[in-house]
Amino acid sequence: MMILLILSLSVKAFDTPNDGGGSITIEVVGLNGDLKNGYVYRNSMEDTTFELRGLISRTSYKYVDDGAENGKEYLYKVELEFDDTTLTLFTGPVSAKAQWYDPTRTSVLIFLIIFSGFVLWFIQLARKNPEGLFIRKIPALDAIDEAVGRSTEMGKPTFFIHGLSGITDAGTLAALTILRRVSSKVAEYETPLIVTNYDPIVMAASSETVKQAYAEVGKIDNFNEKNIVYLTYEQFGYTAGVDGLMIRENPGAVFLQGYFYAESLILAETGHSVGAIQIAGTTAATQLPFFIAACDYVLIGEETLAASSYIGREPVMLGSVKGSDYGKLFIMIFIGIGVIFATIATILNIKGNSILMNAFNTFMGWL
Repeated sequence: MMILLILSLSVKAFDTPNDGGGSITIEVVGLNGDLKNGYVYRNSMEDTTFELRGLISRTSYKYVDDGAENGKEYLYKVELEFDDTTLTLFTGPVSAKAQWYDPTRTSVLIFLIIFSGFVLWFIQLARKNPEGLFIRKIPALDAIDEAVGRSTEMGKPTFFIHGLSGITDAGTLAALTILRRVSSKVAEYETPLIVTNYDPIVMAASSETVKQAYAEVGKIDNFNEKNIVYLTYEQFGYTAGVDGLMIRENPGAVFLQGYFYAESLILAETGHSVGAIQIAGTTAATQLPFFIAACDYVLIGEETLAASSYIGREPVMLGSVKGSDYGKLFIMIFIGIGVIFATIATILNIKGNSILMNAFNTFMGWL
């Protein structure tokens, strides 16, 4: 019996399909559960020494060598241990390479093409008529004028508080766009503006943003660089510094924009305690409940990232936001159809209609 088993065994090594390269799969053919241990060794055909790479799986009878170099040929030796014998098999040479296309991800490619189509189409429409492309109103952005106007009427400064992320974060870039809008209104109303920063690079960008906004409304002489404040690169040290400034300066409006962590509620509660109107915005989903509870207006998630398009009406950004919304709507509809089909398939399975059940399962697998 063991002799028949040994004669039926073979081993093959091949480039792992549909991957990014650097991987070779070794498979033992003809095993039926009698394997005790299986060891995989490899050499690079540059020497005769075989290096232990790993163990053959006792369920799939395969081993995936993820440490291969693309384009380099390897030989493999497989030692199979049974209860009463050990068998050594060789295979190769074989090399790994990257595949440029994974057929199992065809559905993702189709969705990407459709999504990109929506974006490109709306960019073209925005270039023809930027004002004609409707984007729903965002109350938090519309309230900027109200907040700055309130500070002006009360004779109090306006605070703009950056989050704890760096200049490469999308939320920080969106915050700078909002800062430019706030700075324009502050310069126009001649209201003091204090911008607090956690990151020195963000501070430099904030200074240039505010200075440019003052220049655009012809009030460059009113720009005070000392009001663009860098505090510290330590989370709660920054929080304590901002709270101290708010209590001393007693602002009439506070803007909390960027990515925040545990300090979000502390900052928002301090702003609320001084009676300021507060407009917050963050992509940190875990901090949104605190802002919603303590602030007057909140930019929720993607609304923060869409602020640049809403404020600037720049065609490419405007079309991208509109196109991505329609792309997401298409995907949601497609998911809804999939849910309906899955429900129908379950009902058919209960009733024993195996042919239609298999058809639905095939479609759902493609999804």
